[in-house]
Amino acid sequence: MRGLDFRKKRRRSSTGLRAQKSRAARRGLRFEDKSEKLHFAKEKLYSPTGIKSLVLWSVEILIVCMAAVFLVAAFGQRVSVAGDSMAPALRNGDVALVNRLVYRFVKPSRGDIIVFSQSGDTHYSVKRIVGLPGETVQIKEGKILIDGEELTKDVSASDIAYAGLAEEPVELSADEYFVIGDNHTASDDSRVPGVGNIKEDDIYGKAWFIAGPWEDMGFI
Repeated sequence: MRGLDFRKKRRRSSTGLRAQKSRAARRGLRFEDKSEKLHFAKEKLYSPTGIKSLVLWSVEILIVCMAAVFLVAAFGQRVSVAGDSMAPALRNGDVALVNRLVYRFVKPSRGDIIVFSQSGDTHYSVKRIVGLPGETVQIKEGKILIDGEELTKDVSASDIAYAGLAEEPVELSADEYFVIGDNHTASDDSRVPGVGNIKEDDIYGKAWFIAGPWEDMGFI
């Protein structure tokens, strides 16, 4: 059978393969040795950059926590209202938030609803300021008189039947305030001998927000 070649092809010898690579190298070709091991760069567990980031993160957390504590201490102190002496502005059972920071910068003003606790008393009271230091307060014919003039602004109480201590003119010293509850018929305030004038040092802060219950929630 002519034309048929049954001779087995010889495998390329290692010598021939090396010669082929040598010729390829001369021609500018390159064969990669796939048998080489892979190398992975090892990252340092603790790097200066990582430590710096951790420190900055810790400082940020500390600042946030300090700010939260400051805001709660300055604006978030809670006082429960007992009784309806300040109705309708505040009702029995309302939880009022107190701004303790404001009076460090400004003096209490007429019309402010303040929270105070007199010396030796652990109970906080909530009333509205009507008389300021240096003024003379009197309740006459159901009206509040300041230095002899009827007070018509920054006051909610009217037609006051019980004048108490203010039946006669009450002179306030340089650090005293005269307070009355909006619901004067159910209020123990500066008209009552057991309360009297409020010292500036007795003022805890200014009530500014009702935090509960839900139906009463809002700014005062």
